[in-house]
Amino acid sequence: MYRKTRVLVTGGAGFLGSHLCERLLKEGYEVICLDNCFTGSKQNILHLHNDPNFEFLRHDITFPLYLEVDQIYNLACPASPIHYQFDPVQTTKTSVHGAINMLGLAKRVRAKIMQASTSEVYGDPEMHPQQESYWGNVNPIGMRSCYDEGKRCAETLFFDYKRQHNLRIKVARIFNTYGPRMHPNDGRVVSNFIVQALKNEPITVYGDGSQTRSFCYVDDLVEGFYRLMNVTDDAFSGPVNLGNPGEFTILQLANLVIEYTNSKSEIIYKPLPENDPRKRRPDITLAKEVLGWQPYTKLEQGLLKTITYFDKYLTQEEAAAQ
Repeated sequence: MYRKTRVLVTGGAGFLGSHLCERLLKEGYEVICLDNCFTGSKQNILHLHNDPNFEFLRHDITFPLYLEVDQIYNLACPASPIHYQFDPVQTTKTSVHGAINMLGLAKRVRAKIMQASTSEVYGDPEMHPQQESYWGNVNPIGMRSCYDEGKRCAETLFFDYKRQHNLRIKVARIFNTYGPRMHPNDGRVVSNFIVQALKNEPITVYGDGSQTRSFCYVDDLVEGFYRLMNVTDDAFSGPVNLGNPGEFTILQLANLVIEYTNSKSEIIYKPLPENDPRKRRPDITLAKEVLGWQPYTKLEQGLLKTITYFDKYLTQEEAAAQ
C-alpha cells in the first residue's frame, strides 16, 4: 500500500518553518509541524490546520521525541539576538540537546535529516565573501556565543553522526532571510526597519550603517531547503551556503525601506552591539553547482511583499486594541 512521505519540521510554527510546512504540503508530503511556541506562533500555521496531511505537535526538542518519520528538517532555535539572548542557556540547549535528540530519532528510524545552521558560524569573517571551507572567526564567550557556538556544535554532532552511524545528513548555512511572518519584535534589521517606518518612528541604525548584509527572500530559501533534502546525489551532506549574494549596507536598506513605505521616519544612530559582524555575504558557488539553486527575488520585490504583510499586521493589531 502506498504511503506518503512523512516529514517532521521542528520549529515549524516559526517564520521559516511555517513557509517550509506550506511548501511541503503543496508537494504532497505528510507534515508534522513541531514547535514549543517560544518564538513561533500558531497564527503562522492557522491556515494549514484543515489540511488532512498536516499535524501540529507542541513539544520542546530539548526533550526526546518518538515518532515514525522519513525526513526531518531541524529548524527549532530562536534566531534573533533579542530572543536567543533572553535565555542563552536554553538557546545552547536547543541547538545542542535538540540536535542530539533529533539525530537520535533519525538514527532510530533511519530518516534523512537536515540541520538549519547559520552564517553566524563564520562569526565576524576575515574571508569575504564567505565560503563553506572557511572555519570562521567566532568569540566563544560573548553575548552572541550561545547561538553562534550552539550552531557550530550542532554541525559537529551532525557530521559525527554521519561518520559514526552512517546517517544521511544535510547542513544548510542560512544567511539573512526576510519575508512575511517575520516576528515584528524580534530585533532583526528588516522587520525592525519596516515596523519603525510604517509607524513613522525613528529608524534605528547601529554603528554608522556601513556594515553589510545579504538579504534572501523566504521563498527562495525554502526552495534551497527542499533541493538540499532531495538532491540527486544523496551522499552530498554540505555544509552549503543558502543566501542571496547581493550585498547592501544597513544604511542602504534603511533608505530603501523609507522610500518604499513613504515614511516620515528619520534615521538615528546607536552604538554597535558586541561582536556584530562587519560584513556578511555568501559565496553560493556550491549551491549552484550541486543543487542548481540560486535566489531570484530582487530586494525591491521582497521588501514590497514584506511591507504589505506588516502593514496589514499592524492595521489588524491596531483594530484589535480599540
